[in-house]
Amino acid sequence: PSSLTDSIMSAPFRAFNFSAGPAALPLEVLEEAQKDLLDYKGCGISVMEMSHRGKEFMQIAKEAEQDLRKVMNIPSNYKVLFMQGGATLQFACVPANLLKGAKSADYIVTGVWSEKAVKEAKKFCTVNEIATMKDTKFTVLPKEVKPTADSAYVHYCANETIHGVEFQAPPDVGDKLLVCDMSSDFCSRPVDVSKHAVIYAGAQKNIGPSGITIVIVREDLLGHAPAGTATMMDWKVQADADSMYNTPPCWCLYMCGLVFKWILKKGGLEALEEVNKRKAALLYKTIDESHGFYTCPVEQSCRSRMNAPFRIKGGDKDLEEKFLEMAKKNKMVQLKGHRSVGGLRASIYNACPEESVKALCDFMVEFQKENM
Repeated sequence: PSSLTDSIMSAPFRAFNFSAGPAALPLEVLEEAQKDLLDYKGCGISVMEMSHRGKEFMQIAKEAEQDLRKVMNIPSNYKVLFMQGGATLQFACVPANLLKGAKSADYIVTGVWSEKAVKEAKKFCTVNEIATMKDTKFTVLPKEVKPTADSAYVHYCANETIHGVEFQAPPDVGDKLLVCDMSSDFCSRPVDVSKHAVIYAGAQKNIGPSGITIVIVREDLLGHAPAGTATMMDWKVQADADSMYNTPPCWCLYMCGLVFKWILKKGGLEALEEVNKRKAALLYKTIDESHGFYTCPVEQSCRSRMNAPFRIKGGDKDLEEKFLEMAKKNKMVQLKGHRSVGGLRASIYNACPEESVKALCDFMVEFQKENM
């Protein structure tokens, strides 16, 4: 058995957690944080109690950035920012920092989160929806996109958590600046950062607790926010202050740093991607081989490895409620679909062990036998 399996089995009081976010964290990371909670490395206080300007925390922040750069192979001409406000704040930061006098920006709309990004961007500029999949109920992705000539950038969401669609590769936008909301598949697979102008991600899916947001931005794109831009939205201000213009979310940054070390220990993103492929393949195989008892609405070519939405008997709400009830009795939690679409959803991020997915699939097979 893998060390991941060993970890979950060594803590029998822990549930199988399929939360979409805030999501499961690696048990090893939680145990390390627990060990440090009252006394961080012998300094007599918690990370939550120490000055963000002190040498102990400055070292935590320095290592977190260094390790993330290793994890994602981030080129030296990109800045890494640790910000607050979630990806939702970045919906506004992106146009504020990147328009540079342009009047429009291009958006690829593939689900609720890219819709929200569009809504915010419209406060700053004209938004060209160069591809929208709303007519398909967000169950497929565009085959190609054509940026408009005078747009400042192209924005897309790599993985839509609610609808369960995921780009398998970045869209081809030629020489346009490409911006990615990578919140829900960040650090789940290798990414060519250099293909992007900006990558941003809320931490609470794959790399830490809620409360911190990662922004990776090419250096030449800093310093273009117009006069009047709120200080905390100006990427250059954040970069010049090493993400400490004000007090950062210290505990969240510390936790992310532990997760980055865990990723490196597990063999990096290449190793995690292989595990994530196996988990997703097993779950979708269970759905597809159920002869219609379970159905996933998403086209197979763009199914998410992170979030798998599914229905029972085409949307039998009574059976779905029974499924949730029985799953909870079997220590499987957070399987309810998003309130906007209903149904069921299993989120199987990095820290969700293969053992959890196998247990869920076994339960799904037994539930089907008992409720045909």
